[in-house]
Amino acid sequence: MSQLLHHTMEILAADDPIVPNYKPEVPGTLQTPTGKILGWTAGIGLTLAVLGGLAGWACVAIGHNSERAQLAARGKQAILWSLVSGMGIGVTSGLVLAFYNMTTGK
Repeated sequence: MSQLLHHTMEILAADDPIVPNYKPEVPGTLQTPTGKILGWTAGIGLTLAVLGGLAGWACVAIGHNSERAQLAARGKQAILWSLVSGMGIGVTSGLVLAFYNMTTGK
């Protein structure tokens, strides 16, 4: 166990790190249109996700108070899908950048 730890520390202390110092950036010709598209998509999408989450919470409250279990269950699903869609929107720019870098061979 100590040999493994010692070897790991040698690798981490090496001059050539395992993870390169990589700073991703989109080329200048794509920054303006891509930034606008991602900005509008993220803004509208996150707004709709928040509204969907609020509607879900309203369905849960109405469903529980009026003893409509199906409405409460659908509200809980709406809350979950709003969270999932918000996370998906959050990683969109990273995905666009990753696919761009894969196609250019960087």
